[in-house]
Amino acid sequence: MRLIYVRHGHPNYEKDCLTPLGHQHAAAAAQRLKDEGIQKIFSSSCGRAYETAGYTAREVGLSVEAFDFMREIGWGTLEGDMLYHDGHPWDNADKMVLENMPLCDPDLLKKEPFCRNDVKNYVARMAQEADQWLLSLGYQREGHYYRCLSQPFHTVAAFGHGGASAALFSHLFNLPFLFLCQAMGLDYTGITVVDFPNKPGELVAPRFEVFNDARHIRHLKIQNVFNR
Repeated sequence: MRLIYVRHGHPNYEKDCLTPLGHQHAAAAAQRLKDEGIQKIFSSSCGRAYETAGYTAREVGLSVEAFDFMREIGWGTLEGDMLYHDGHPWDNADKMVLENMPLCDPDLLKKEPFCRNDVKNYVARMAQEADQWLLSLGYQREGHYYRCLSQPFHTVAAFGHGGASAALFSHLFNLPFLFLCQAMGLDYTGITVVDFPNKPGELVAPRFEVFNDARHIRHLKIQNVFNR
């Protein structure tokens, strides 16, 4: 199965919708994706992602199924206001780089001071509910990998957010969440393709086929804001 993950177009965050530029991004992404053989389309229930998904859905004649678990992640202090508690993940990751701290500890969100930032709960929810979603698509989580069940889908598309993508890919690839935040930000309508090998009955590991392909919007004004 190929999972095509697309970040939303340029947004109006206050109104949770696309800007005129964002609509151009979404239309360009739909043209890029129309020949990918997409069989199902999923989206975050946030307006900016759902509107982006609608362009591709209309292009390929499919409906959009919205999920709350794909919504953008949140963050904030669980108690107190000490360093790293309140900051959103991208600021925290940047701060760690400036302080020469390692980002690759898989248990980083379980340790002080990050364990008291609410983002850890959003990341955990993404892992749990993404696995339920993937099971419906033919892949069952077992430990670090997935068992391919019979007759998985060939190609599906999911439209979401920068932070939600970091949480999702962190789980799929067993990578630290803050590392993903620092190293793998997405452009508006950046397209990432993840391949799940079709080997019924076997344990398989997903593989990146494409990451953050934004060539379809090169002719447009590109504004990169990775934190929402």
